[in-house]
Amino acid sequence: MQEAGRPAAAVRMDVFVAYAASVLQGLTIVSFPALGDVLKETQGLSDAQYGSIFLPQVVMAATAATAGGVLARKVGLKTLLMLSLAASVLCQLLLAGSALVTTPDVGFLVIMAGTALLGLALGLFGAPLNSFPPLLFPRRKDAAVVAAHTLFGVGLAGGPLIAAQFVAGGLWYGFPLLLTALAVALALLASVTPMPRDGHVPDVARSGSRPAASPVFWLFVGISMLYAFAEGTFSNWAVIYLREGKGLDPAVAAAALSVFWGALVVGRLAVTAALVRFPAAPFFVALPVMMIAAFLLLPYADTAGLGIGLFAFAGLACSAFFPLTITLVSERFPQHVAFVSSLMIAALMTGIGVGTFLLGALREEFAFEPLYRLSAIYPAGALVLAVLVLVLSRPRGGTPP
Repeated sequence: MQEAGRPAAAVRMDVFVAYAASVLQGLTIVSFPALGDVLKETQGLSDAQYGSIFLPQVVMAATAATAGGVLARKVGLKTLLMLSLAASVLCQLLLAGSALVTTPDVGFLVIMAGTALLGLALGLFGAPLNSFPPLLFPRRKDAAVVAAHTLFGVGLAGGPLIAAQFVAGGLWYGFPLLLTALAVALALLASVTPMPRDGHVPDVARSGSRPAASPVFWLFVGISMLYAFAEGTFSNWAVIYLREGKGLDPAVAAAALSVFWGALVVGRLAVTAALVRFPAAPFFVALPVMMIAAFLLLPYADTAGLGIGLFAFAGLACSAFFPLTITLVSERFPQHVAFVSSLMIAALMTGIGVGTFLLGALREEFAFEPLYRLSAIYPAGALVLAVLVLVLSRPRGGTPP
């Protein structure tokens, strides 16, 4: 789709930079978990220490995403993308550099600094991730945003597979060095590529309707948080649940997690294609219903086939729900896309961290099975809020988006 007044080649380069960044940042965010076993071994990290290295990531991601909407107005989306890529470069250099550290305490601090920069990169990337696609494809906004999140998921799913090849070759630090090189190359390309501007959109301070003053906006924040609780419970506890809770083989547990992310990508691709012809509202309601079913069925994952199959179903259930949340809140507040999308990313990161912590805290008192059943309350709450948002956003005499 060609933008008026600009050569087709430039538009294609716009698209490449925006969507390549989605893949790269997906690869980057899984770099530390993908190398978790290696980091524990080389730095002598305990389970508690390993779990704590992700706390700076959550804090920095939420903080940067909250500030991202304001920064997008001040410095522009392209600059925000460049800053995100710069933070990615630094975090991957620290990850690779930890291989040279022989003092465990120092290595632990280096890794913590790396995950903090990773959170910064992700938080800053929220506005470009969700703002560039609708600017590039204004007639297919929903599909464009879901496609960007799909490619982010491709990086998320593919990262562990690429990292495993470096680990098998005895050169695990080659993976972060590869990501460093890719981020530098993409930053250089972005610096010379004309990117779409959102400067024609009125500034938040001058526009008539501030998102933070609208109850509908806070409903979207609640939807994002509740979804994040569900995603974090599915993804961050899959391996431990199947290994410790169900006594399945470690390879089966790892495969279930990979299938979860793979199914999430496939689901996003399917919804992206469907949104070209169908409205977003039916998917926005159906997906949390599927999540509820997944939580209620997972306690019965007593075999390898059921474990893998049910986590695949959970991945499909999660697939496009958050990208659709982004598109719908952006349509509801079209003058504040960078701001609202950044706040949704902040809510997502906070929810994943809190949701993962909650299940871990309750594990001392309850078995996995009742906890998974109880976790169905997350998508159930998201469903209620989603229906309410669609009703409140419906034009008079019209239909939901």
